Amino acid sequence: MHTPTTGWLLRGTDGRLTAYAPRAEGIARWTEERPGGPSWKGPELLAAPGLLPYLSVAQGADGYAHLVGLRRQPKDDGEVATDVVHATQFQPGRPPTMWRALGTPYGGDWRRAEQIGLPAAVVGHSGALHVFVRNAGGGVCGRKQDAKGSWGGWLDLKGYDLLDGLSAAATGDGRVDVIAPARTGAHRWNQEQPGGDLKRAPAVPAAAAAGTASSAGTGETSVTHFWRDAEDGEVRAWRAGGEDEPEDAVVSLGGAGTGPVALLRTAVDGHDCTVLAQRTTAGRVAVAAYPTADESAGAFWSETGGECVGAPALALDARGHVVLAAIAADGGLRVARQRAEEPGLALGAWVPA
Repeated sequence: MHTPTTGWLLRGTDGRLTAYAPRAEGIARWTEERPGGPSWKGPELLAAPGLLPYLSVAQGADGYAHLVGLRRQPKDDGEVATDVVHATQFQPGRPPTMWRALGTPYGGDWRRAEQIGLPAAVVGHSGALHVFVRNAGGGVCGRKQDAKGSWGGWLDLKGYDLLDGLSAAATGDGRVDVIAPARTGAHRWNQEQPGGDLKRAPAVPAAAAAGTASSAGTGETSVTHFWRDAEDGEVRAWRAGGEDEPEDAVVSLGGAGTGPVALLRTAVDGHDCTVLAQRTTAGRVAVAAYPTADESAGAFWSETGGECVGAPALALDARGHVVLAAIAADGGLRVARQRAEEPGLALGAWVPA
């Protein structure tokens, strides 16, 4: 089974949703046939030779989907070429760009390159794409593409004893905030100003399980990070405040499960809410919501639908309705849409795409 990620359901430039799922032979893609659905086209296979069955997806204000993964290709001399790779989909349903190799922080040292972790991607200020990896020494390295498409070199952001599963998000004004589970707490990096340098921030007191972090912008100057506790598997949340906003304590949101939690900020009955979706320990999808930036209000989880693999994803469709998506055991896409005629966060039946 591949390492799960969320954020793989996106609304594109024409309002149609696109879902991506990594497979051994490439990336499976489903696209709504018209904005708001309900019918879908797919799965189409986006060829990606050597790509590990993992995908980090990032989207900026322009609606473009950035696909970032890790490629390993054996060579005739016994070495293995490892590259972080990137492709962009500009329009839903259209072919993405060719995969571009971003290399690794280690150049031609293939043995050290082979030790890097899976990448995490986020779009920050002015549309700049940031890519981060756990490096061979247990710290973090990052590389940035500016709004004109030019890539800078790999930068060593330091850190130590990190586990797999970096996560990053941007505030409303474009400041990037990165969190990484570690053997001692969760380590962080952030930008003090939009577009500024990423700097080490105080660690978060957490026993975060590897591969479970996810993050979302929850205000003009704040980001909330989520992860699973390494002991009980329940969801934890911690909000990084802005310049004039105190940083909150770690809050338990219950909901024991596996993998990262899907996140979506939207209005529910006129109230600004953060919607969560996860895969429970029983393998089913569960949903919760709470007032945005008020994690202390708690979350009440409700199971919905059948079993799934990986982590679910959330998005708003062209009508502004919540769409919950999951990959079934047979590899197919299943979708549940918000019933707008009912109060609260009522979801309709799960249907195959």
